[in-house]
Amino acid sequence: MKLYKLLSFSFLIATLTSCTFTENIYINDNGTGKFAVDMDGSPIMEMAGDQIAGQMGENKKDIDTTFTFKEVFAEKKDSIAKLSPETQKELKKLENYVVSTKISSEKKVFLMNMATDFKNVNELQDILQTLGTLQKLEGGKNPMGSGFGDNGSKLSYTYDGKKFTRKAVVDQQKAVKPQDAEGDMSKMMFASSSYIVKYHFPKKIKKVSNPTAVFSDDRKSITIQYTFTDYMENPDKLNFDVEFEK
Repeated sequence: MKLYKLLSFSFLIATLTSCTFTENIYINDNGTGKFAVDMDGSPIMEMAGDQIAGQMGENKKDIDTTFTFKEVFAEKKDSIAKLSPETQKELKKLENYVVSTKISSEKKVFLMNMATDFKNVNELQDILQTLGTLQKLEGGKNPMGSGFGDNGSKLSYTYDGKKFTRKAVVDQQKAVKPQDAEGDMSKMMFASSSYIVKYHFPKKIKKVSNPTAVFSDDRKSITIQYTFTDYMENPDKLNFDVEFEK
């Protein structure tokens, strides 16, 4: 299955079913780290695994594959050359992201992981919104589903060793309204999907501004769960600060 065909297939799965999206950030002592987004669309495999297998083709074999966006862009280089310099610059931000996909109709599994390393969390500004740029490619699709990342906000992260901040600033002119949801993804997915953040730090956490945060045993990691409706319609609800022990 060609890379961009796999992206389109993944997009189809994400649009048709409720999913769990998990945003992971791992920060090391020196400020470097890893950013990843996981999508679990396995529920649709429970409901329609055989039909999905037919869409997969390749004699209904399971899929277990890994590729980079750089490889996808190499396949689509002629289309990319026709895009504006600004759009090409946005796509370049995604080059080093590695996409891993596991699909099994027999095991009822559909998992996707998109990950990259970073030297500083500042490199991640608006990275999820950049996924929307893939729509401008001929036949291009956002592998995490239509609308993912495109929630009308500008997302930024900061970390200085004393404090970590996740902040989404909503652009009221681009904000997603409840009535817009049907145009981007089904109401069922919108209401039943979850968005989870899991952040891992090199220091013990003193406090988190979100009272629903769940701490790991060593207090170096937090998990916060939101509805996907909040992620799309009220992205600033996902804003919070983390302070660390001295």
